[in-house]
Amino acid sequence: MSTTKDITDTEQWAVSSTLKQRWPNQDVEIQLADVEIKLFPHDRELTTCPALFWQVDETSFIIVKVGERTYRSQFYYRGYQQYGTGKSEFDEIADCVTTLLQVHADKETDLRKEQEQEQEQN
Repeated sequence: MSTTKDITDTEQWAVSSTLKQRWPNQDVEIQLADVEIKLFPHDRELTTCPALFWQVDETSFIIVKVGERTYRSQFYYRGYQQYGTGKSEFDEIADCVTTLLQVHADKETDLRKEQEQEQEQN
């Protein structure tokens, strides 16, 4: 059982506002969720934590609140294509979502370049 408080309206607003800046022509629906994670790698038990989840095109995003002003994030295309930000935790949700979206944008650029190279080779 988690002692982490639920996602607040202010936290939801920070994420929603950032998503509107990134995708101004899309209405991105953010869903509240509970997820079970290991808070520490050596933990045997899973801990339930509140989270924000959304999808854009083929990508799913999640921000997990693991403590008071402590967040983790990742995005994925399929279960086996999961990407983090390179930073294990954030103490500001705005930094968390901004970094997550930047890493996603960088990954999308890399994927486009790979596709272009494959097309040139064919």
